[in-house]
Amino acid sequence: MAMADSDVALKKNRKISNRVSEVLADYKLIRISREISNLGRRDVLNGRAKFGIFGDGKELPQLVLAKYFRKGDFRSGYYRDQTLMLAIGELTVEQFFSQLYSNPDIERDPSSGGRQMNAHFATRLLDKNGNWRPQTGMKNTSADLSPTAGQMARMVGLAQASVLYRNLPKRVGQEIFSRDGQEVVFGTIGDASTTEGVFWETVNAAGVLQIPLVLSVWDDGYGISVPKAYQTTKESISEVLKGFKRTKKKPGIEIFHVKAWDYEGLMRTYEEAARLAREEHQPVLVHVDEVTQPQGHSSSGSHERYKSKERLEWEKEHCCCRRFRNWILKNELASEKQLQKIEKETKEEVAAARTRALEAYYKPIEREKRELLTLLEPLYQKWPDSGVDALARELKSVRRAVRKNVISIARRTLVALRGRSSDEKEQLLDWIEEQENKNRRRFSSQLQVEGDKSPLKVGTVPPRYSDKPERVDGRVVLRDNFMALFDRYPELVTFGEDTGKMGDVNLGMEGMQERFGELRVADTGIREATILGQGIGLALRGFRPIAEIQYLDYLLYCFQVMSDDLATLHYRTAGGQVAPVIVRTRGHRLEGIWHSGSPMGMIINGIRGIHVCVPRTLTEAAGMYNTLLQGNDPALMIEPLNAYRLKEPLPENPGEYTIPLGIPVRLHEGQDVTIVSYGPTCTLARAVLPQLEDVGISAELIDVRTLLPFDRAGVILESLKKTNRILFVDEDVPGGATAYMMREVVESQGGFRYLDSPARTLTAKAHRPAFSSDGDYFSKPSLEDIFESVYGMMHEVSPARFPALRRES
Repeated sequence: MAMADSDVALKKNRKISNRVSEVLADYKLIRISREISNLGRRDVLNGRAKFGIFGDGKELPQLVLAKYFRKGDFRSGYYRDQTLMLAIGELTVEQFFSQLYSNPDIERDPSSGGRQMNAHFATRLLDKNGNWRPQTGMKNTSADLSPTAGQMARMVGLAQASVLYRNLPKRVGQEIFSRDGQEVVFGTIGDASTTEGVFWETVNAAGVLQIPLVLSVWDDGYGISVPKAYQTTKESISEVLKGFKRTKKKPGIEIFHVKAWDYEGLMRTYEEAARLAREEHQPVLVHVDEVTQPQGHSSSGSHERYKSKERLEWEKEHCCCRRFRNWILKNELASEKQLQKIEKETKEEVAAARTRALEAYYKPIEREKRELLTLLEPLYQKWPDSGVDALARELKSVRRAVRKNVISIARRTLVALRGRSSDEKEQLLDWIEEQENKNRRRFSSQLQVEGDKSPLKVGTVPPRYSDKPERVDGRVVLRDNFMALFDRYPELVTFGEDTGKMGDVNLGMEGMQERFGELRVADTGIREATILGQGIGLALRGFRPIAEIQYLDYLLYCFQVMSDDLATLHYRTAGGQVAPVIVRTRGHRLEGIWHSGSPMGMIINGIRGIHVCVPRTLTEAAGMYNTLLQGNDPALMIEPLNAYRLKEPLPENPGEYTIPLGIPVRLHEGQDVTIVSYGPTCTLARAVLPQLEDVGISAELIDVRTLLPFDRAGVILESLKKTNRILFVDEDVPGGATAYMMREVVESQGGFRYLDSPARTLTAKAHRPAFSSDGDYFSKPSLEDIFESVYGMMHEVSPARFPALRRES
């Protein structure tokens, strides 16, 4: 008995010892995070960094959350999660400060290579060759972004991936992405941001889909300076969301409410939240209340300006670091002296890491500065009257130069030495070109995949036809191609409004759900932002999603997600992440204000980083899908609405033939004028060609096929060299995509050299199209509009041969 009692006592002592060690380690980590915030803010205020945003006040709940974050799990958060990132081992103090200083070295700032402001985190999901790294061996973070609630939509897809991995047959290579769907997604958001519509859309989608999402709301009572009385009904997001709470009879979301300073309460809450999500695939919302912000919203303002003295005093008392410290002392887990020792050590550790980060940032710039000064010395000795000596002195006087300072002096030197030549100046020019190439790589690379995973590297495989091919509705060509693709790619999934049972509104996926099941071909609610979010999250976790947005004008509901998240993802992670989503929609040529607009200028200028495909036929569309699925870039596919019922020959090799991106096709040879268009407007222009020939005009017609990328082979330029005249036609508003195409050809490709007449555009009117056939005719380019535009260009060339059709002003 005595021996047994001794064993029990020993185990109890070990348990207490382990608990003490864990608590003290926790205290040290939150003190490290708090010191990061303190020193980081100081660096912004003294000019070492441009801007700072920090996670002070949220240290304790994030530390506890991290205890239940396993390898394979994902985080989709916002820019105050530094403690969480530190606690899961995916961030070091030195990396935090490297990002604060915008160090473009990926080794120093693996999240973004200096491209994002501080506290925007990302795991490098891809290796240097663009291959997926094993996610099940990492604690993963999808790339943060600043727009309010911008992190929400993708949570749906990240968590839904676990559902699919748990329920679909296992496929080859799946093991690097999932362990049978055990992974949980931990989302985070500030309380004020829950007022954004995408938050509600995401919560609703999570409840409908029943996905393993643990969403934490950090509630500090304010949205910058605006208190939550102006933000949320009842001033409580957990109160407002009670209607979403699951019951014994109906599924929904589980809701917990906990205080940010309550260590034991946080431990119980997150243990249960993670268990529900991981084991039951139950979505959970954790409302973390009574969070403080010791330094206010960011380094750009002071919270003393909008908080009362009473509130500021309350925040001091309820600071989670302070309350945790008091709890440790109260429970006699450490002495005052021990805690003071930890606090002193953390200050020293953070300061040392910050110094290393600062030195690592400035060291290569100082080297470049010395190189330039060495190049300038012989130049001002050779030409003492040039002013180069003054420029060198100016550069020497900059104590902590950034690359802008160095390159600016170099370029100003060229101005000072204009008209002069020497070997020394040639050396300076070589150095400037070398630095510009390096800086182009540092700051302007990786907008899209650049290696062999780029769809631009996919070769051309033409459609193959029988001697007498069957002519079918265009939708059948598309449907048969989708069937072949879903057979070939088990990771391919699609979803959208009416996509599943109906097979989309135009039956382009007819019979697909019956054949491939409801998980791979799914219907969704009317919620475009989270349809796209499903796509992004699933793509980040190894699926190949086709996210369907029913009509082109509905794209505006998810355009913010496309523009701010998907389009920038590969760039803002410096090639560390990619989400090869294909956004499928349909548009052009319908009648009426809705469904008929073609806002292509807005689209292509808002989603650089995403390929934009504008096929004229559904055979072309199918070929583009086949091409895109062999690469790793995201894309927008705009299928032409009037093509689903038009007859096309049925290829014999569905899923195999490919259409190259960025390579226009010449539909008709001509000598007098080049007409450039895409989609249904191109079909319209083709119908005009016989009329032009009847009056003696030989027009060359080119279908650009994709707007992003645009004419990589210079096909249009070669045509312009022959015809010396060019007309760009589409149904966007004036100054839209036609202006973009004109710039690409006339300016970027140098087409202005070959123009004998001014380049022209023919567009729709500046308003949305009016309803009915008359509204369409008088709102958009018509057959007569195209004819008269081309004829008018030829009239200017030869009035005698092509007399005016109308009275001339």
